[in-house]
Amino acid sequence: MKGLFKGTKGKILLILIICCLYLFIPPLRHGIDKSISVLKNVDVDSVRSYVLSFGILAPIVSFFLMVLQSIIAPLPAFIITFANAGIFGWIKGAILSWSSAMAGAVLCFYIARFLGRDAVEKLTSKTAIEKVDEFFKNYGKYAILIARLLPFISFDIVSYAAGLTSMGFWPFFIATGLGQLPATIIYSYIGGMLTGTVKTLVIGLLFLFAVTTLAFLLKKMWNDKHKYA
Repeated sequence: MKGLFKGTKGKILLILIICCLYLFIPPLRHGIDKSISVLKNVDVDSVRSYVLSFGILAPIVSFFLMVLQSIIAPLPAFIITFANAGIFGWIKGAILSWSSAMAGAVLCFYIARFLGRDAVEKLTSKTAIEKVDEFFKNYGKYAILIARLLPFISFDIVSYAAGLTSMGFWPFFIATGLGQLPATIIYSYIGGMLTGTVKTLVIGLLFLFAVTTLAFLLKKMWNDKHKYA
């Protein structure tokens, strides 16, 4: 049993099992399809309503949504973070968003490490992975920080790419946790105040914050790279 999923045959077996579960368990298939449909709308109110419809199971469903969006890159994670803040309050929402995003990142990391590059390129795209490969080659330790601070860059693709490198799990895990914490807190705090016409303004402010952060990090990377040139 221990070596059941090792090697090429083991990977094929695992993929077949997952496919069978999806195809032959209607409630599971319906839940996944519905969740993807809700996330694709990129609408905070839709995600909030969907999560709330599960009553006491809402935190579990929210956790599942975050992990699902991690696997099926590049669905937006910040929409779930906003919704969590509106439902559970910004503190509890931030804790839920951070922990579920961590679980999703870890899962992406190990999917890449176990299934390899071909599978990852099918889940994301070959072009996206190649771009992140180059980025990791030059600025590996900064890539995770930048990806998590920017709401419009798929952090999940970075997690997949990290799993394809020689990076150890704990360096990845720690950098991921630290990198996503500030953004999660900020997005959760603002997400708790998102109502009506304020929403567009806040999204704009977040974008400005993201651009400012990116400029700062790029400047720092440039200085580090040429410090000893």
